[in-house]
Amino acid sequence: MKLYLSSFLLGNDPAPLIRMAGNNARCALILNALDNAPEAREQFRSSQTTVMSKLGFSVKELDLRSYFTSKDQLASDLRAFDMLWVNGGNAFILRKAMRQSGLDMLLPTLLAQKRIVYAGFSAAAVIASSDLRGLTPSAASYEALSGYNDGLIWEGLQIISAAIVVHYDSDHPGRDQAADEARYYQQNNIPHRLLRDGEALVIDGSSEFVAGWPDRVS
Repeated sequence: MKLYLSSFLLGNDPAPLIRMAGNNARCALILNALDNAPEAREQFRSSQTTVMSKLGFSVKELDLRSYFTSKDQLASDLRAFDMLWVNGGNAFILRKAMRQSGLDMLLPTLLAQKRIVYAGFSAAAVIASSDLRGLTPSAASYEALSGYNDGLIWEGLQIISAAIVVHYDSDHPGRDQAADEARYYQQNNIPHRLLRDGEALVIDGSSEFVAGWPDRVS
């Protein structure tokens, strides 16, 4: 299994991502966490395409909404990619997009066979765990978006066992929410990892460490 779970944007040390994905990796850019914010979605599409291209990756957007009514096609289309770069945004919208497209059912096998690297930031990292009940849904989480089913999905992707708290102790608008999430996990004895902006949790087979912060003890 190869994971690169960043707190915010690329993080301070993308070397592990480059190593796991390989030179000239084919990168699928997933922006569905921002389906409720079209302008921000377009801005991140441009900026993250540039970031991934500068790392040497070839980039193509993979819009999960295209598979809501054709899940079988997604398995075939994913063969064209070596890694997923999943943009941050609304974790509940992203989780729903993965459910409705069928990506959440495909990922465990792809990761187990090391056929793809799962990478991304913020919401992409948060939903990798088994449970999202430490999160407080924003109003946008409940909005009726075209093509989306109603309701929230509280189960994460179950890729990793520990919950991830992003933007912890960071200069980020989500800092206070991150502190609340950390308290929830502590009070309920739920295993969790705290990530500051600039850091990324890296899992490469049996190797697991936090990259991007020089004084970090992983």
